[in-house]
Amino acid sequence: MIPAESRPTDDKVRFPLGDVLRSVLTLRSRVPEEAFSASILGTERDGSGVVIDKGLVLTIGYLVMEAEEVWLRTVDGRAVAGHPLAFDPITGFGLVQAMGALDAPALPLGSAAGLRVGDPLVLAAGGGVKGALMARLVQRQPFAGYWEYLLDDALFTSPAHPRWGGAGCIDADGRLVGIGSLMLQQAPAGDTSNMVVPIDLLPPVLDDLKRRGTNPEPPRPWLGIYAQDADAGVIVAGVVRDGPSDKAGVEPGDVIATVGDVPVGDLVDLWRQVWVLGPAGTKVPLTLLKGEGAGGRVVIQSIDRAEMLHRPRAN
Repeated sequence: MIPAESRPTDDKVRFPLGDVLRSVLTLRSRVPEEAFSASILGTERDGSGVVIDKGLVLTIGYLVMEAEEVWLRTVDGRAVAGHPLAFDPITGFGLVQAMGALDAPALPLGSAAGLRVGDPLVLAAGGGVKGALMARLVQRQPFAGYWEYLLDDALFTSPAHPRWGGAGCIDADGRLVGIGSLMLQQAPAGDTSNMVVPIDLLPPVLDDLKRRGTNPEPPRPWLGIYAQDADAGVIVAGVVRDGPSDKAGVEPGDVIATVGDVPVGDLVDLWRQVWVLGPAGTKVPLTLLKGEGAGGRVVIQSIDRAEMLHRPRAN
């Protein structure tokens, strides 16, 4: 739980705190052991979600990716089954459809576009005020995830919420402006912050997520690598077994020097260069450095990430 002195109170906010926090639910999901993400994210996942329409709950996608069971718990302790409606690997959002009455109000959507560093926010996990944290926006910048993910304008809040996954980021007017995704530690000071996906990414894709369960954009080329920035450049930290890069001979420790003939500066640069080549199925040429400067070129036959994911049974 959040320490009492760090929680919002009615005199610290200008919106009806109790009503707003009723929109934030506790979420638990179960993923089968054979699922692609089970070895990394586990088979039992806990987090939060925010009611954005009648029976419709917005969360962070990794909580419901490949899930076969989802349970939602309201502030008053009632448990309601949910159906994992959508997972969007581009924005990072996930949607859950409640299978019963939630008796929880929908939280109005705001916009993160006008937020400035220093603005006050509430980062709220399920559980009412005990799960809510007073925070501030401390940074906004591109964020590249090692799992082939990129946000052009991610939000970073501090202090960090210990239950960040799917937490609602609420602005000074009581509107939803983002969904909690990660906790990050910044060296050398060791300060921690949360990365929040801005809500502005949701409206353009919401109808497709509800109808089709995925983003309307063509699926991006997926390489099946985990990559990170290092002093030597962008380094391959891991390779998905039997994935496209594994089949092409990419190995952990390889440094990705170029995409085609274009040098790779950092992880943001890598993902942008790969995705501009075309949709899933595009051949991706990489120049790799393999120890002591030796290297060579590989051509990776990319695929749609969804081909690797377990498809949950319909409820």
